[in-house]
This record gives sequence, C-alpha cells and structure tokens, in this order.
Amino acid sequence: MDFLRLLFGLSEALASEDLAALKFLSLEHVSLRKQEAIREPQAFFLALQEQGLLAEDDLAFLKELLFRIHRIDLLSEHLGSSRQEMERELRVPGRAKVSPFRHLLFQLSENISRDELKSFKFLLRKELPKCKLDDETTMIDILIEMEKKGILGEDNLSTLKTNCEKLDKTLLKKIEEYELNSTEEMIITEAHMGQTGFSEVEDRLWASQIAHDSPGTQKEFCQLGDVYKMNSQPRGICLILNNHNFERARTEVSKLKMMKDRNGTDADAEALRKVFTKLHFEVEEYKDLTAEEIRHTVKTYQMMDHMNKDCFVCCILSHGDKGIIFGTDGQEIPIQELTTSFTGLKCFSLAGKPKVFFIQACQGDAFQRGITIETDSGELDSSVEADARFQLECIPDEADFLLGMATVKDYVSYRSPTQGTWYIQSLCQHLENSCPRGEDILSILTAVNHETTFLERLYFGP
Repeated sequence: MDFLRLLFGLSEALASEDLAALKFLSLEHVSLRKQEAIREPQAFFLALQEQGLLAEDDLAFLKELLFRIHRIDLLSEHLGSSRQEMERELRVPGRAKVSPFRHLLFQLSENISRDELKSFKFLLRKELPKCKLDDETTMIDILIEMEKKGILGEDNLSTLKTNCEKLDKTLLKKIEEYELNSTEEMIITEAHMGQTGFSEVEDRLWASQIAHDSPGTQKEFCQLGDVYKMNSQPRGICLILNNHNFERARTEVSKLKMMKDRNGTDADAEALRKVFTKLHFEVEEYKDLTAEEIRHTVKTYQMMDHMNKDCFVCCILSHGDKGIIFGTDGQEIPIQELTTSFTGLKCFSLAGKPKVFFIQACQGDAFQRGITIETDSGELDSSVEADARFQLECIPDEADFLLGMATVKDYVSYRSPTQGTWYIQSLCQHLENSCPRGEDILSILTAVNHETTFLERLYFGP
C-alpha cells in the first residue's frame, strides 16, 4: 500500500515534459512501441514493473531516472535520497541503467536553445518528413525520429555532430566527450580486464595536482567557497603571464637555439580570460615578458592593495624546465620565487586569502608512458607540440596556496598550435561547467587531470 501511495504521489508531481524525459531515458528497457501507449506516469511505472525495473524493494532505476531529469525535489521528498548520494552511487561500475548514449542525447535536448532547435529542424529537412519537423516537435521527438530513420545511433553520430557543429560548439563538445569516454571504456575492458585502466603516472598526476604545506589545509583548498569569504566584487585579480615569442631566447642562449614559439598559447589565454571573467575576476594579461619583466610584473601585483578582494589567481603560460619557467629571453625564474612573492609577510593584503597558481609549461623533456614523439615532423601528428616543464616544490611554506600544474616532474605537456594546451583548455571547460554547480576545486582539478591523462593515452597510445 505504501508503495502504491509512493507511485501515486510521484505521478501527481510529474509534469508532461518530465514524463517525456523519463520515457526517452528508458528506451533501452521499454520499447518505443510500448511507450507510444503511455500517456500518464502511472502507466509508465507499470511498464517499468513489467520489465522488472521497479519494485517495492528495488527503487534504484526510479531514483536514477529522477536524478537524470533533475527532479531532486522528488528524489529527496519521496525516495529519501539526494544529489550527492546518487552521484556516488552512479560512479560504481554497473550501477547506472541509463546508457551513456541515451544520457548524451538527453543532455543535448536540454542544452539546445529554441532558436537552435529551429535551425536543427531546418538542417534535417532532407532527412525527415515535414510533419515531423513542425513547431510542436521537441528535440527529444527529433532524436527519436533520427534513430527510427537510421541516421542516429551509438556508432552513428556523424549527422548529429555535423549539425551540432553548425549550431553550437558546446553541443559538439558534449558528443566528443562521449566518444572519448566510450573509447576509454573500451581500452579499459580490452587491455586491463577489470583493472582501473590507468598507470601509476596518472596516480602521480592526481597526487601532484594539489600542493600544500600540511595535510590540515587540504580541505581549505578543496572547498574555497566554503572556507574562504568569496563575495567581493570583483573576486580578485586573475593575472595571466602569456609567453609566445621565444626568438630572443633562440638567439641569446645557445642551449635554447631549438626552442620554438608557443603557438596556440593565445587560445589558452583567451579561454582563461573568458572563464575568470565569468567567475567575477578582474583579468589582466601580459604577453611576451623577459625574465626580468616577469619579476617586475609580479612585484607590481605583490605591492598592490588587495584588501577589497577575496582571492588572487595567477596563470603562467610559458616554456619551462624542472622547477623553473623561462622568460622570452631564455633566462630562468624559479617558480618558488614567484609564488613566495605573495606570502602573508610580503603581501599583507592577501594574508589569509587563497592564492591560486595555474602553471602550463613542461617539467622536463621525457614523454609519459614511453611515448616517442617528433614535433613538426615525423610519423606522429605534428599538430601537437611538447612544451618544457617545472617541479612541484614551488609553493611557500604556509597555508592558503593552491598550485595546479599541467604535468608531473620530468614530463612534457602537450599543446595544439591552433587550439591551445590540453591542460588549460580542459581546466577552463571544467571551471565553467562545474563552478556554477558548486563543485569543489579538488574535484575539478582531479577531473582535469583525468581528462588530460586520458587524452595523452588516446593520442599517443598506452
């Protein structure tokens, strides 16, 4: 009786668009033909019971569906669960019953605007009949029709990708992320059979992403917004040091005569500017600085009054080596020299406030996982170049510092001459997507490391 009352309560709370979403997410379990007769939530719940997907002692799939359609209110009120609980549950392999493919399509249907939907219909005018593209047709309706016509499937995403690329690159990115994740699962299954599928290099990447002075400060770095006051306008300065042209280094330093310009770095700088502007930071960028000019710039911001700001962010884009970065003149600057400029003693107005450093450069000249690579020539794609890198012992011996680095000691990082570095582009995407959801900084940086490590596996092989 309580079970029936539960289902009745849910059916009363679900809107028609909720029901359409639930049906769509269940298509791998409840056939389209069977769904066509379902007009009310009660009938949908009955169909789930008939398929063995819903019972009084088995509410897992129902919980997942409500979580997927963002009805956290119903999840909490009627099923006693929460967003955090479901996120943990669905991370367990085999627990999710909604397929990644179905979830991708649903996400696309949620993120397409009304004008984009009209354009999407126009692009499909040769593939689908006009009666399926009228004003009342939803994105979910269109996706179902595309599947029925055979122009959309788990291994047939070309039409969807082509149309999304014409409309909104963020939609295309979701599809590409799905393809990457699908490839990753295949690699894990075929190469490791039940193991995690990642080498100890990734473990070191995860461990090295956050550097702090004592274990007690990790929580502070994980949840900046919860531990630190973060409501000033602007939040603080985001300083970008962006080095591209290393002609002077090639000319003046004999050992650096083969050092290349950092093509693609402007794409990174623009991505950083965009995301930190959205996060309410005042963004300041400096380009092509010599070592001495970098020191002078850092000194300027060290002496600045930050009393009315809650945070300081510094993004360094340059060539580097173990523990250092290069100015455009080829002269070295220890990373620790730059970070220690903002300790409480040297920059009083930032005392007790988070100081965040993101560093895109290399930390040596070795390639991860025994990769052999040639840049600008050779068998591997020359569209990806290797920077040079630094070490991790670079932050002051006090709290309130966070250091995010592209790589671990002794390894190179990767940069596209047109699209920027894998690390910075991934970092900006995750910050933009995850900060509004309230995710902590540790989770974000861990996700960035996961993505960039996998890209290296995918691009260059295990």
